Amino acid sequence: MSPRTAYSRALDLENGVVEMCHGGGGRAMAQLIDQLFADAFANDILAQGNDQAVFDLPAGRVVMSTDNFVISPLFFPGGNIGSLAVHGTVNDVALSGGRPLYLTAGFILEEGYPLKELKLIVESMAKAAEQAGVKIVTGDTKVVERGHGDGVYINTTGIGVVDEAITVSGERAKPGDKILINGFVGDHGVAIMSLREGLGFDSSIQSDCASLNGLISDMISAVPDIHVMRDPTRGGLAATLNELAHQSGVGMELLENKIPIRDEVRGACEILGLDPLYVANEGKLLAICAEEEAENLLAAMKAHPLGKDAAIIGRVLEDDHHFVQLKTSFGGSRVVDWIAGEQLPRIC
Repeated sequence: MSPRTAYSRALDLENGVVEMCHGGGGRAMAQLIDQLFADAFANDILAQGNDQAVFDLPAGRVVMSTDNFVISPLFFPGGNIGSLAVHGTVNDVALSGGRPLYLTAGFILEEGYPLKELKLIVESMAKAAEQAGVKIVTGDTKVVERGHGDGVYINTTGIGVVDEAITVSGERAKPGDKILINGFVGDHGVAIMSLREGLGFDSSIQSDCASLNGLISDMISAVPDIHVMRDPTRGGLAATLNELAHQSGVGMELLENKIPIRDEVRGACEILGLDPLYVANEGKLLAICAEEEAENLLAAMKAHPLGKDAAIIGRVLEDDHHFVQLKTSFGGSRVVDWIAGEQLPRIC
């Protein structure tokens, strides 16, 4: 980000569009950064105006995560690519049991993209960062020729700290552990599907996109020894639990009648031939803890607005094959395997 500069005219954020010169390193690029990004993300570290951010970290181990966001469409019920970029990276840091502190923001913009829409995206990022209690402290902007991008791509990197006493990791699931989720699954994927061209489907479902660090902090306070936390994003609940089962060398059993799924999501998936267990989420987390701690953890989750619909949905088993199984409402069971391919590309 550049330091403040005086310009002969204000950036036209109402009718202007992204131009190649906005990525060229000259006056136009400095103007875009100063009058759009720096205004929205203003904080003391960003104001240093350097090509890097210099800051102190509290005591603890450093946790870091990075992600690229290429979602289509850029705006969707419940959010847009900007808020999603902040929420997604904040969550990846927080799910280590850590406290997210700082974000970077890298933008790849397509020539001709309306500045008015870019401003909405940037403002939503600023609002999401403020609500999550993190600062966007440095970034980068590039512009590609018309037809060589899809409006806006965003990369965010998050940095935080995790207390030395906290160890949350994907290999810590143990037979007998309980599996919890903080609410309804599939909302984000169905919200995106409702807007995709050619699907012929309307839905009132909103994306569950949210920063979960406040909820996670409350969970850690209630049960410091949570074994595993992970967000079931691409591939949904099914892919995430298969990943964790292999990482921990265990099996898992889900209870179909305990998994919270909205009727609208279930109906949409039936129409489209999809399984809601494989549909992406952006404001959900899976937590795995010792059986004796499960009710305490569930109570802590339900006490938070982002966990009010939390449920215990299954348990960890001994299984050399590392299968994830679903016990159906009719008393039978089926294997919930890895997804073959991708149900819906560019979901995040």
